[in-house]
Amino acid sequence: FLPGSVYELFGREWSFSYGELLKIIGISVTRLIVELQSEGSKSMTIDLSLDYPGLFRIVADKRPYTCIQEIVDSVHISSECLGQPEFRCPEELQLAEGTIQAEESFKLTALRTEHGDSHVDCEVTRKDSKHIFTVKLSHTGEFYECADDQFYTLKELVEWKMLKGRKRTVSWAKSLPSKEKCVSKLPEDYSGELVLTPVYELQTVSKFGNNVVFIPSTLDVEVLDVTEECDGACFMQPLSLRDVFAKPCEVFPFMAEIIEPPSQVQEELSFLMSSKQVIVHGAYQAKRILASEIRSEAQRRFLIPVSYNGRFKRRPRTFPTAYDLEVAKSDMELLHVVATRAFETDYEGLSSVLVGDQYLVHKRETSEVIYGGRRKTVEALACEKMVGKKYEAVLIPMCLEGGFVEVVHDKKQYMLSEVCHRFSLPFNVKVSMRDLSVKEDLLAGATGLQLEEEITDPYLLVSTPDLALCWEVPVNRTNMALQLLQQWSSPEPTQSQAVCSAVEEIGEDCYFTLRRYVNASMLPPPRPPKRHQQPSEDTLKLQPPRPKKPDPPSPKSPHTAKPAMPSPSSFGWAEQNTFIPRNETSNTSLVAVPDPGPQKAIVEENRPQHKTIKQDDGDTHDYEDIDEDELDRIRRTFNDQSIHSTDKRKSRNTYAMQTAKQV
Repeated sequence: FLPGSVYELFGREWSFSYGELLKIIGISVTRLIVELQSEGSKSMTIDLSLDYPGLFRIVADKRPYTCIQEIVDSVHISSECLGQPEFRCPEELQLAEGTIQAEESFKLTALRTEHGDSHVDCEVTRKDSKHIFTVKLSHTGEFYECADDQFYTLKELVEWKMLKGRKRTVSWAKSLPSKEKCVSKLPEDYSGELVLTPVYELQTVSKFGNNVVFIPSTLDVEVLDVTEECDGACFMQPLSLRDVFAKPCEVFPFMAEIIEPPSQVQEELSFLMSSKQVIVHGAYQAKRILASEIRSEAQRRFLIPVSYNGRFKRRPRTFPTAYDLEVAKSDMELLHVVATRAFETDYEGLSSVLVGDQYLVHKRETSEVIYGGRRKTVEALACEKMVGKKYEAVLIPMCLEGGFVEVVHDKKQYMLSEVCHRFSLPFNVKVSMRDLSVKEDLLAGATGLQLEEEITDPYLLVSTPDLALCWEVPVNRTNMALQLLQQWSSPEPTQSQAVCSAVEEIGEDCYFTLRRYVNASMLPPPRPPKRHQQPSEDTLKLQPPRPKKPDPPSPKSPHTAKPAMPSPSSFGWAEQNTFIPRNETSNTSLVAVPDPGPQKAIVEENRPQHKTIKQDDGDTHDYEDIDEDELDRIRRTFNDQSIHSTDKRKSRNTYAMQTAKQV
């Protein structure tokens, strides 16, 4: 550096003297320069921060690669699901393990070097079976990037999908709601392509400094590479939480100095901003329940630890189709619903649905019906229609495109762990008693919550040196730097010093990132065909359509199995916390939700079944009415509905309205 040079970096002045040694410990992207390309108009340039609330789809690069070495030098390849790009070749690839056909896509999964020879592992999927090939880096040909139908946040694009030596082009896919105002945003109704150019910064440490200095790549200074002449061990070694999580188990526990505190954390973890030193006791994968607030606008998203001490009561669920009723039914408890939308069937032998009709859902079965004067075999949902105090066995068509609201009978309060064990997710609840162990319960103010799925996420167990505070710190959502000082030899936290797990409120981008790793077996139920679609003459059986890809699209995580859980007592930690052994190379992944166990609520054998629910704790509950707001909405829907039918149908509608008012 020039002698006496003073630079202002991000509002802070740093003075570099001539001959001062700096070690570059990392290169990161601070923002993106986005070039907007539209046909018939001049291109314009804007800046986007990495936390911009939006989803983008990659536009495949049309320029070919001439060899595998060129691909390896340009793209990011790793064992992570996001780091496995796909390519195709217009010609056959003759390899030792077999042949990759022309235009057949192959996925690059790993880069390996054996006996001085480097090659990449390629994965080809054929009829649900995977085939592995090895391709040498010297292999030549024309290789094209395959189209990618996934959605990505800007952070994911920067971390996994930016190209070296080439421009990355994306298209706008979806905007995400954000509570914070964005400094820069895309023009409204823009639908063209966007060319991304990253702006980098250097993360450096000086030989005698204790701070990380961020130097923008645009800073005009003269430097000299002296890597070969200097000993890098004399520099400070700051570690991110991801670096700490990747450390072997033998390193823990250890004392660390906070080099760069987090810029923003939740209130429970505020000690990370004020403490100079902390104790890192361990790294593990911990269970969390991904939940969303039940509201039409500005939904809040939460990650709830299983150890949450609040209590929940059940909330009515909504079902848009008969398929959803079939999926949600339980063998241990009859599903009782009320119709919120009318549906008139075209099949003789199947029942039409009126607003206010009440049903007890049983099972799916096949039935012969008459359609167009001919007998057909279709699938239907067997239900009991509640007509006053009587029950009428009916069949509802599976292609029903209506709406139903659950009638909740159970007034019992449940712990979160009980909800996950007894019921299948997604499941609707509301907080009936807040968690008294925390100062402020984020969930207490929510009118209702939908518990969506159970996931695992990497956490570090961090405490103050006096062990007064001991919290789980999320690895992927806490930006801070630590320096390892020494091994910690004092006693570990005991069961009397409980490990605390905080409820996290996450943003929309984080929510979609977590949902990306959903298990493929947990796709939403297939949606039925539109009612106006008529079956062809040669159709013998109505089949549900193929499942559509969810939004965000299909999962990427290869981790679908539920890992075994060690006993928390082996770490000396409280039993109420759930710990899962970490996979040091894995990313956030979804854990399959266990099948719901035996439920306490058992329907009485004597009729009427819908009157009383028995529980083995001695409590007997009568039916609980659905919410008044929901009932008013049903009434308004019924009153506003235009009836275009015969006089007989009008009289039936009048009776249905009287039944709805009795609910």
